[in-house]
Amino acid sequence: MNLHEFLSSAFWFLVAAVVFVPIFKRLGLGALLGYIAAGIAIGPWGLKLVAEVESVAKFAELGVVFLLFVIGLELKPKKLWNMRKSVFGLGSLQMLITTVVLALGAKLLGLPWITALVCGFALSLTSTALALQIMKEKNHLLTEYGRKVFSVLLFQDLVAIPALALIPLLGTKTGETVVTAFSPLAVLKVFAVILLVIVCGRFLLQPVLRMMAWTQTREIFTATTLLFVVGVSLIMEQQHVSMSLGAFLAGMLLADSEYRHEIESDIEPFKGLLLGLFFISVGMTINFGIVMQEFVKIFFLALLMMMTKQGINYMLGRYFKLPVRSAQNLAVVLSPAGEFAFVIFAVAQEGQLIEAELVNILLASITLSMVLLPIFLVLKERFGDAFFDEKPQEFDTIKNDNPQVIIAGFGRVGQITGRLLRVMWIPFTALELDDEQVQVVRKFGNKVYYGDASRLDLLIAAGAETAEVFVLAVDDPETSRKIASVVRQHFPHLKIIGRARNRQHAFELMDMGVEQIFRETFSSSLEMAEAVLVDLGVPVEKARAKIKTFRAHDEQGLREQQSIRHNEKDLIAYNRQAADQLEKTLRADL
Repeated sequence: MNLHEFLSSAFWFLVAAVVFVPIFKRLGLGALLGYIAAGIAIGPWGLKLVAEVESVAKFAELGVVFLLFVIGLELKPKKLWNMRKSVFGLGSLQMLITTVVLALGAKLLGLPWITALVCGFALSLTSTALALQIMKEKNHLLTEYGRKVFSVLLFQDLVAIPALALIPLLGTKTGETVVTAFSPLAVLKVFAVILLVIVCGRFLLQPVLRMMAWTQTREIFTATTLLFVVGVSLIMEQQHVSMSLGAFLAGMLLADSEYRHEIESDIEPFKGLLLGLFFISVGMTINFGIVMQEFVKIFFLALLMMMTKQGINYMLGRYFKLPVRSAQNLAVVLSPAGEFAFVIFAVAQEGQLIEAELVNILLASITLSMVLLPIFLVLKERFGDAFFDEKPQEFDTIKNDNPQVIIAGFGRVGQITGRLLRVMWIPFTALELDDEQVQVVRKFGNKVYYGDASRLDLLIAAGAETAEVFVLAVDDPETSRKIASVVRQHFPHLKIIGRARNRQHAFELMDMGVEQIFRETFSSSLEMAEAVLVDLGVPVEKARAKIKTFRAHDEQGLREQQSIRHNEKDLIAYNRQAADQLEKTLRADL
């Protein structure tokens, strides 16, 4: 590919991405499918604007390399340990059962065992990018099922890494049989190289990064990171192991680094663009000749795969005590195949474990399953809930000790209040919906119950009828509003002290009659501002007085803005007038 062809291809890639990705995001189908559609449009089965498909596909593999690097970078061992119950419990069961069932299905269709196992494993994986994007758009990431989905996806990402390394070692196909090339010596060699990379990265990488940071030249720091990622990936490839494994190792080595956040922000644009390029190349390589000939087979293969995975995921969701509708959501979101399947089939095809014709059919089925996911979600929301009558979830049995205070949400905010009440011997009952959080705080001697504070029966059992104060400390604004509504309606005697995430959340709680509201970070931000003034030479008492004036002005403004917040013109005029008034007040005696 000469320079002119390279620039021409780059131009059409950018044009296709700019056109298709916004359209698909607007339709609620996600950026990933937009990239695939862009590849189809400019590829050999579309407008034929890019000819060198194979060259582009090899370059686009760097997108997967950087995706794995970012996954490794975000995967701190401590974070993984805190999520171990969901990740290694639900995640491992989902992976194992789905792989076995799909592999048996592939074997029944006449595939050799090793090929069937590769197909079962690849199709059991879910698109991390698509699932997280859909849950983010629906504000489901912080729900109980959302956390379970994230745990499963995390386990799949972890398992996919060694799988990419082991698949080339499984064997090559000769005629109709698979000749196993698995060698203990080859495995030991791979592990020795991995160990060498880890040791060198642990002892040499930090001093090098520190030296590059000392130069205060950001592009050189970024270049050093890229050099490390690409270098480790090349070392892995020379050992006939996936480059992605090397990138993942590089990310893990930097996960606890003091430069982790800076590296992540520097790499993010490369990862996003190259990953987009990878999916564009996937769209370009789909053989629509085979797709048109085998459309019925492809459609029913995608549908059968999704229905099988939904059945398995639903049963596992119920086994792990998810409510019916949450288990349904988990089942649907985890049902399509994912981006790692493209990589796994590419590696398997290169090792002659699977025929090119079958790969084309499977890739088309994977893409179709991603397209079907939003449709399945719409059908589930419209019809699924009508056929399932969800029974109330079993929460902890609460011992009513006639508490004076009830705390809803025992996370960062609720625990501070609870600690103070406990040392002052003031009886309280704490309710927390996150089961893992309950288990953690109980280890430190805290008395907290697993339960949903928006449930009327649970509030009665907790002693809401005789309590005096209700502390609303949950993190999610939607859940907070729901709890406040129930408490205000059924227990009007309770004084509600509410935690608000932001100004809009505070307005909503005020509309419900919650008078005492504490906005997150507001008080700590004022304390920081006071420290700044003191460090700049303002006397302590004067700085404290200024902060007190600012707080009073802001809280008064919050009350006055409540009634006009939906009128943008009046709100802008009020803010300008209030800002001028505050400036005159604070600068009066400086």
